[in-house]
Amino acid sequence: MLAKLEGACDVDMYRQGDLPHEELLSRLAGKQGLLSVVTDTIDRPVFEAGRDLKVVSTIAVGYNNIDVAAAREHNVVVTNTPDVLTEAAADLTWSLILSMTRRIVEGDRLTRRGAWKGFALDFMLGTDLRGKQLGIIGFGRIGKAVAAKASAFGMRVAFSSRTAASSPLGEAMPFDRLLSTSDVVTLHCPLTDETRHLINQTTLARMKRSAYLVNASRGPVVDEAALVWALENHLIAGAALDVYEREPEIHGGLLSLENVVLSPHLGSSTIETRTTMIHLAVDNIIAVLSGKPPVTPI
Repeated sequence: MLAKLEGACDVDMYRQGDLPHEELLSRLAGKQGLLSVVTDTIDRPVFEAGRDLKVVSTIAVGYNNIDVAAAREHNVVVTNTPDVLTEAAADLTWSLILSMTRRIVEGDRLTRRGAWKGFALDFMLGTDLRGKQLGIIGFGRIGKAVAAKASAFGMRVAFSSRTAASSPLGEAMPFDRLLSTSDVVTLHCPLTDETRHLINQTTLARMKRSAYLVNASRGPVVDEAALVWALENHLIAGAALDVYEREPEIHGGLLSLENVVLSPHLGSSTIETRTTMIHLAVDNIIAVLSGKPPVTPI
């Protein structure tokens, strides 16, 4: 990837982990392209400091960390990497669902600390998925890919979406009804002003007491304090999270609960998927700097 980029332009690469925002601003002078990740804040000061910028290419499908309006004001093209991570993210979602409902992570912890004393008929009973309802909030590429795998587990699908009115993959359902009837609720919506804290005390209280919540979209879609409250008061049966409000920080209440599965933002984390994402992001930069249209503009 780096060789491909270096063959097309001069490269200034930050190699020390997350790039501090002030460091980013100080290094933008004279730069025409910026290759970024989801943890980078690409705000108005970036475009004001990077007066020569022509393109910001993010190695992600979501771009809530980029001020797209400011980019357009400064005539900067913004690109992302959709489609290529869809199946990996859907697979991770099902991994979270299975790990949570079958108590796999909890069982792993118990086994490692030597607390397993042998087989018993009533030991660590989980929950079947067959015959249950999977509620999907956000029915874009990833939401649809999650729905397509539901039949393998015998689940029926309900979905709530601002854009999709009908689908052979499941039943379109009002948001409140989906919450109150689903056995597993999984989030696949983008982070916007409308979806920030979409899952809060009020919405959690509408869910079944036997229901599970999954979030593999964006952390701030869930109010973590409200989720801890709901779990501690047994308003829902459990939760599985791959993303968090203030990554990499996690609400302390979640860390102490056995009925919570926590993974470190692994949605697209396969060798194949991340490699493809990086190559697509590089291709977008090279295209714009060469005067051609990008492969995947926002």
